[in-house]
Amino acid sequence: MKLSKNFTLEELIRSDTAERLGIDNVPKDEKVIENLRNLCFEVLQQLRDYVKAPVVINSGYRCPKLNEAVGGVKTSQHCSGEACDIRLSSPKQGREWAAWIEDNCRFDQMLLERNKSGAVWLHVSCKRDASKNRQSFKMLKVKYLIF
Repeated sequence: MKLSKNFTLEELIRSDTAERLGIDNVPKDEKVIENLRNLCFEVLQQLRDYVKAPVVINSGYRCPKLNEAVGGVKTSQHCSGEACDIRLSSPKQGREWAAWIEDNCRFDQMLLERNKSGAVWLHVSCKRDASKNRQSFKMLKVKYLIF
């Protein structure tokens, strides 16, 4: 199912962890799909059009069972389809993309994150009710490494 010109529901629900553990990560609530469509419309498709290259999603929607399996917080916006993690090639790319999103898109929260093995990603969320979007951007020290 297409959510926007370049993004599909399948890529926003795909999870290696879900596949490995046999977790059904298909959203049952139409509101989740509408939230994912909004995230694509407000942020992901605009970013894709700007960079003129694929934007790869590491983690999009997570059902509660998958969210628990990956150690997500219970209030994670991934569970409502309002958030995704975008794969990055470097912290520099993350800062550039985050700055562009901050200047050009409606979003709720962005977190530039990095794990102990050096992988970097940009967590971005967006609420359908624009008045509830905080437009907050942080570069996190996270548990593992400082940028």
